[in-house]
Amino acid sequence: MGATRSWFARHAEAEARKDGLSLSDRAGNVVGAIAILLALWFFVAHQTSSTGFFTSKFGQTEAVLFYAPPLLSIIATAAKTAVGRKNVLRPLDVAGMILSFVALVWVFAVFPFDFSHLADVLPGFLRFLLQWISNDFARGVMALAMIVIPVAAVYTAALYVFVRRELKS
Repeated sequence: MGATRSWFARHAEAEARKDGLSLSDRAGNVVGAIAILLALWFFVAHQTSSTGFFTSKFGQTEAVLFYAPPLLSIIATAAKTAVGRKNVLRPLDVAGMILSFVALVWVFAVFPFDFSHLADVLPGFLRFLLQWISNDFARGVMALAMIVIPVAAVYTAALYVFVRRELKS
């Protein structure tokens, strides 16, 4: 019977066995949330300092779409850390991916950024880390993300269903 099961069913069974978060997983989630907060701080610094990174096209809609996905990610990470289980919060992960996809499509179309100013909020000795990122490079990364995120969302949704089925049996 095991040989006839699909790879995905076997993968879901393995995921069900490791659904609980270890202490190191929880610590990693906290570190991830802190990293997201630092990235948010970086962009808030751009916005409040009027560095030129956000152009005049960056309005309220763009701001909500830009900041909502990482904030939802922090909420999902905190909830996962508090609950101590992965699968129960996968639907929130899927919702975050859908929101990220919508946000990416919108900001890709509007493109309210000028990446020549991306490094402006960093101290002078660190600016070289980000100065090489151009508008074209950022658009390329965004286009790639618009392909990857829907695939990841479908995968995560299917994994949720299959792992849930395994956990119930």
